[in-house]
Amino acid sequence: MAQQFPELSEELAQWVADQKIFFTATAAPNARINLSPREGSALRVLGPNSVAYLDKTGSGNETAAHLKADGRMTIMLCSVEGPPRILRLYGKGRVIHRDSAEYAEILLGYFGGNAPPGARQIIHLDFDIAQTSCGFGVPLFAFERERDVLVRWAAGKGEDGISAYWAEKNQKSIDGLPTGILDAPLE
Repeated sequence: MAQQFPELSEELAQWVADQKIFFTATAAPNARINLSPREGSALRVLGPNSVAYLDKTGSGNETAAHLKADGRMTIMLCSVEGPPRILRLYGKGRVIHRDSAEYAEILLGYFGGNAPPGARQIIHLDFDIAQTSCGFGVPLFAFERERDVLVRWAAGKGEDGISAYWAEKNQKSIDGLPTGILDAPLE
């Protein structure tokens, strides 16, 4: 049975920290809906109504474009080990530019100051509803390990190669919406 909460309890916050995968969903007017899987280790609970994740370079940057255009975002987690549960966080997201003071502050406070090669931005979600549901239909999986292919690829490209990749592949969504990745941070 689905239950809604105005914020995350300590128990739910710990459950979020224990998950191995999460999904982000965003949309913008007259654009395709985007749904992306993410590694659970990138997500941090910042407060009872706030989460953020360290976003690595990918083949596209749809989330950033949609947040810039609209802001609506849902994060969904589901347990694939242990007791079943699904959690959705509904709210407004925003991109925290990698060259901003806020990025540095969150990186230091929640990620030990370490950004993996290819880290391009932090995605922040302020949510007003946390909704759980049973998760009975989610199959059980055994977690093996995180994949390191993306980090190795980014390390091989180096900072200049990653910047060139952003210029080529990450400036616009598939619908032509700007992502702001090469813009100067607003401070």
